[in-house]
Amino acid sequence: MSKRIATAVIFGVILFSIFLTGCGELLGRSLTSLSVVPENPANQLVSVVPDDAEVEKIASEFKFTEGPLWHPDGFLLFSDIPADTIYQWQPNQEVTVFRRPSGMANGNTLDRQGRLVTAEHSNRRVSRTEADGTVVTLASQYQGKRLNSPNDLVVKSDGSIYFTDPPYGIKPEQEELGFYGVYRLNSEGELTLLVDDFIRPNGITFSPDESKLYINDSEAGHIRVFDVQADGTLSNGRIFAKLKDPNKEGVPDGMKVDIEGNVYSTGPGGISVFSPDGELLALIKVSEVPANLAWGDRDYQTLYITARTGLYRIRLSIPGFVNY
Repeated sequence: MSKRIATAVIFGVILFSIFLTGCGELLGRSLTSLSVVPENPANQLVSVVPDDAEVEKIASEFKFTEGPLWHPDGFLLFSDIPADTIYQWQPNQEVTVFRRPSGMANGNTLDRQGRLVTAEHSNRRVSRTEADGTVVTLASQYQGKRLNSPNDLVVKSDGSIYFTDPPYGIKPEQEELGFYGVYRLNSEGELTLLVDDFIRPNGITFSPDESKLYINDSEAGHIRVFDVQADGTLSNGRIFAKLKDPNKEGVPDGMKVDIEGNVYSTGPGGISVFSPDGELLALIKVSEVPANLAWGDRDYQTLYITARTGLYRIRLSIPGFVNY
């Protein structure tokens, strides 16, 4: 009897090992096809990314892509900074030039009236494109000194524009301010400095209820989160997540949130997805180092990604938060 039991146990162990191996291979294929790596064994990957999702390249041969923005009229705008161009891409059509020169445009968004608002590196300003195509300056100086090179921006529901101002678009000898700030431009055109202790402020986005503002720092390798006060100023700044890995290429850059408050940030190895509590849920890998991202398509469930010379997209489970 003991021999039979021993044989049965050994046979069961072998079968179980085969089962685990098969599951591991299946899981490996699934994650490869998803281009997603779960960072926490307990996370609910399917709640963020469908099982059959893949990162797809939709356009290429650019110089350095940035600032993607889905327009409600059904097309995507994105910047190519070295090419001094804002491009337009529409499904089933060729990429066309939207504006050239663009002022070395980086980040793009829409205001509450649907007008394009752009952070321009070489012009060192935040601009707005009027309905007739005229481009006007919204902010170019702070206390009589030129801004560094506005980088990324987001519009609040009250119409105010929040933007970051690192020195990436200028030479050291061109700096006038002596710091790299984050600003708020209200609807009356008043510019307020909110924070000035970043090393290289970059990506910026609100939580869905606009009670929190996320700002990442490309040099420090982290995301900070602030409480948004009734007057639009910020308080209680603290580290939300760390995104620094010397073994992986990429730094914190563009950021967006979905309607459930999950935070998506480019960074080392791809796009990191964090829960509202700062738990790392997943890493979406892209074949090129991503710089920025934007929600798009009619239901805003497609994440468009600008990554070096290419433009990519991946279909996700949760719609993005879009406040325009």
